[in-house]
Amino acid sequence: MTTAVSTDGFSVLNAFNPAVKAWFSQSFPSPTRPQTLGWPALVKNETTLILAPTGSGKTLTAFMHCIDRLMFSPKPTGKGRCRVLYLSPIKALAVDV
Repeated sequence: MTTAVSTDGFSVLNAFNPAVKAWFSQSFPSPTRPQTLGWPALVKNETTLILAPTGSGKTLTAFMHCIDRLMFSPKPTGKGRCRVLYLSPIKALAVDV
């Protein structure tokens, strides 16, 4: 995984494993604005708040980065084993989960 990302079109996907990048490219026409702006910060492990309208790709922005890390990074030991914490508003649970 490379951390070199830019915020134009599909080049933001270069931060992901090739398998994840290929899946996204085959499944969606292009990254949304929250994805394009959110992934560079997430890749740098910066605390990130993504605020955007419903249906804009916020959940996929967070989960795709998390899934990429979980699948293609070494498994940590001990207390570092919890690597993802997702908080969702109760009204969104029916859609997000």
